[in-house]
Amino acid sequence: MLQLNREETEDNGEIRKLIQAVSDDDDTLLAELLSEERYRNSINKSWGWGVPGTPLRMAASWGHIKCLEVLLAHGSEVDSLDVKAQTPLFTAVSGRHLNCVLTLLKAGANPNGSIYNNCSPVLTAAREGDAEILKELLKHGAEVNARSKVLLWASNSSISSGPLYLSAVYGHLECFKLLLLYGADPDYNCADETLFKRIKQPKTVLEMCLRHGCGVEYIQLLIDFGANVYLPTLIIEKSTKQNEAVELLLKERGCPKSLMAQCRIAIRNYLRKINRMNCIDSLGVPPILMNFLNYAAAPTKSITF
Repeated sequence: MLQLNREETEDNGEIRKLIQAVSDDDDTLLAELLSEERYRNSINKSWGWGVPGTPLRMAASWGHIKCLEVLLAHGSEVDSLDVKAQTPLFTAVSGRHLNCVLTLLKAGANPNGSIYNNCSPVLTAAREGDAEILKELLKHGAEVNARSKVLLWASNSSISSGPLYLSAVYGHLECFKLLLLYGADPDYNCADETLFKRIKQPKTVLEMCLRHGCGVEYIQLLIDFGANVYLPTLIIEKSTKQNEAVELLLKERGCPKSLMAQCRIAIRNYLRKINRMNCIDSLGVPPILMNFLNYAAAPTKSITF
């Protein structure tokens, strides 16, 4: 027989009223309630049917920004977890509420979400193709090689379903490029050596893009960002789109990158290694070089120092 815990069977009037105020998006009433200590003592309690949540979690999932701001101002735990280990930030990302995402990040929310959650804010944004939210997460230090703990099964081999892979197979080119710009590994999109060793036949992002017919623009970006073009096993398909991508890959194998392009990749690889991808804009180099390192523009003439 289903039984409620002791906290739920006792007086839940305070938490119910708080959540009702959030549900009604009544930030004025919410502020009045929280002016009393008994309501402030209930601010981090969870309540509700289905997936019980704190008032902050509810405000984030519904996109009620004013209520969210009131709750944060009165001491709500910014990274509180629900029964599914979802943080308020995760629910805001899932609901595509950019203003709530920004407010939570400014309040110190972990951009990676909870380690106990099978998914992450970055994975969710990459899958949904929400480039604005994804960019904010990455700007606040989210792990660019984050991946689900669940392994996808394909061609009798397991692969890590990282955000780069997800943005490609769901056709979100802008998110795909953003992830590469912020340092996503263009080969395997996996930074966890322990997990990588468990994969019997690891598939590169490049190979999976070819298999899924993602198009030449995805292949070109991977090449430009330094993917190892010799890793994939090429299988010529009947699809014209896939054949165009294979032709591009074969051309790259026969024509090495310019020294300038290789220098850019080497610099970015080093910055990624020391976790300083966000420092490109503060390197103290001429703007033309800064733009080149950010793939914003290529120098049209030789550069002298």
